[in-house]
Amino acid sequence: MKLALVSTLAMTALLTGCSIPTAPSAVSSLDGIFSEPVGRSNATRIPNGSQVSLGVVYSRNTQTNRAYLQDYQANAGTGFGQSLLVQPIHDAYVATSRPDMAVDWVKASLQRQFGSVTVYPDMQSLKAAKPDVIAVVDTRSQLITSRSSDIESDVSAHFYDSHLNYIGTAQGRDAMELSPVWADFKRSEDIVADINEQQNMQVRALQKFDQSLNSLLRNPTDNVSMIDNNSGTKLY
Repeated sequence: MKLALVSTLAMTALLTGCSIPTAPSAVSSLDGIFSEPVGRSNATRIPNGSQVSLGVVYSRNTQTNRAYLQDYQANAGTGFGQSLLVQPIHDAYVATSRPDMAVDWVKASLQRQFGSVTVYPDMQSLKAAKPDVIAVVDTRSQLITSRSSDIESDVSAHFYDSHLNYIGTAQGRDAMELSPVWADFKRSEDIVADINEQQNMQVRALQKFDQSLNSLLRNPTDNVSMIDNNSGTKLY
């Protein structure tokens, strides 16, 4: 069955036949990570290079975001593709919601800058390993739903010294406001193109993260307070 247009009837069937999840509310990137206040490090640069070990923990947002994207993919597979037989639309939803895309990219970026990068399940395990530098990786996504075409991706790594004192943050963010994906008589090819924009948006955020990381590691860190913009919480 070849569809040139997605009709109003088909669109209605799609919207009622599946339930794409909405993005979870963000919490502080340090929520559940530190059990005690942290201070500002005296270091003016983040140690890096082949002799420096980096320990990584994923924030609660990152863990929640992965579950959200897994749910997003699962709903796309049972709703869009199977009920309407529009395989390109189903494939686009699945391809643009990879649960590990952000964390895999960030880990690869960090591995280019540090001698070793190890991800730990919790802060207790990380402290026991005593790496030279600590990073809390925070990732969040907001993808297309039947009710909203506003999309956003935010990726950050907050760095601390071996004494858990804050040094600096690398961050990349991108957002778009797309036209309504399920407009009347919109061609399936145009719907696929719109859905693919959410992957392009995620890639741009990650590229901005890389630029921020490179700048952070090359230049002295500013001795100023860093604030988590989503909660107003100090990162040290």
